[in-house]
Amino acid sequence: MKNLKNTKTDFDKLAAMSDVDIDCSDIPELSEEFLASAKWMFETPEKEQITIRVDKSVLDFYRNTGRGYQTRMNAVLRAYAETAQRKQVRKQV
Repeated sequence: MKNLKNTKTDFDKLAAMSDVDIDCSDIPELSEEFLASAKWMFETPEKEQITIRVDKSVLDFYRNTGRGYQTRMNAVLRAYAETAQRKQVRKQV
């Protein structure tokens, strides 16, 4: 993660903004053609096989989403971890 201490960004103002306050006018719409040809451009992190206990209802939910359910579970855990890390960094700034 970049060092955020030397930035001029007003993180409190940014955090207070709602989605409608963000000017997206310079971002082009993504067409179906673009999305069909898009490729992941990031390195796949190393995976580690573990044993974890989760509620049966949680596992059933993800399994019912079909193939790739473990990848989706990992994505949710990653999003939580990244959000928690950002909050921790903001406290330090």
